[in-house]
Amino acid sequence: MASASGSEFILIVDDDPRLCRLLRRYLTSESYEVETVHDGQQMKRALDDQSFDLIILDLNLPYGEDGFSLASYLRATWDVPIIMLTGRSDCVDKVAGLELGADDYITKPFERRELIARIRSVLRRSNIRNAASETAYGTPKIIRFSGWALDLTRHELISPANENVELTSYEYQLLSFLVQRAGRVISRDEILDSLANRDWQPYDRSIDVLISKLRRKLNDDARSPRIIKTIRGDGYMFLVATSPRQKATQIADLDRVASLVHDNT
Repeated sequence: MASASGSEFILIVDDDPRLCRLLRRYLTSESYEVETVHDGQQMKRALDDQSFDLIILDLNLPYGEDGFSLASYLRATWDVPIIMLTGRSDCVDKVAGLELGADDYITKPFERRELIARIRSVLRRSNIRNAASETAYGTPKIIRFSGWALDLTRHELISPANENVELTSYEYQLLSFLVQRAGRVISRDEILDSLANRDWQPYDRSIDVLISKLRRKLNDDARSPRIIKTIRGDGYMFLVATSPRQKATQIADLDRVASLVHDNT
């Protein structure tokens, strides 16, 4: 939601006053409205008083709740995109933040142009999702596979037992990208591009971690996959036919295609 002036409103949560001042100067020069707070309690009070279009959240807050717990709280309570800001470059921390629902991840120190580009990218994706949701409201597009249902409008995954399976933002983006390309070998580079996270490197294992977590939620055994197959040296393939009405012959055909590409699990 834009501020009263019509500009997009960004909340910065960081304990470093100097960095907050720097970020405010950067962002106001780009015509964003900015509010800064220094801990979780101040963040929650700000959210109670005002709607924001984006939250830039420091991972390493020294007092009270840290960035991980605050990201979890935000995802459970508010529908607002999050960019994690931290001095850590460790892959485990990066994946943990993304798994909690962060939309992007920036490592300190960063260049002003990179920061602005990432903010614009996250806001653009958020605006597109919101517009699509409003356009399709009441007529959700649902993709079905092996008893599962992925609702592309509501961003929900329903199990064969008709239970809602919680997905993080990146898990949903990855699954929706794969199901819409069933039967095709998808390279790691294509997946990285689809998730729009330029901070990841070609040999980053974050994609593998996300695939592993997604498999567990889909009850898909990596040693004998029926849904997501690893194609060694090439990427991944979504094996299952996706349609409102599946045919066993379609699934068998996709399995045969996968086995011809590579015999690998």
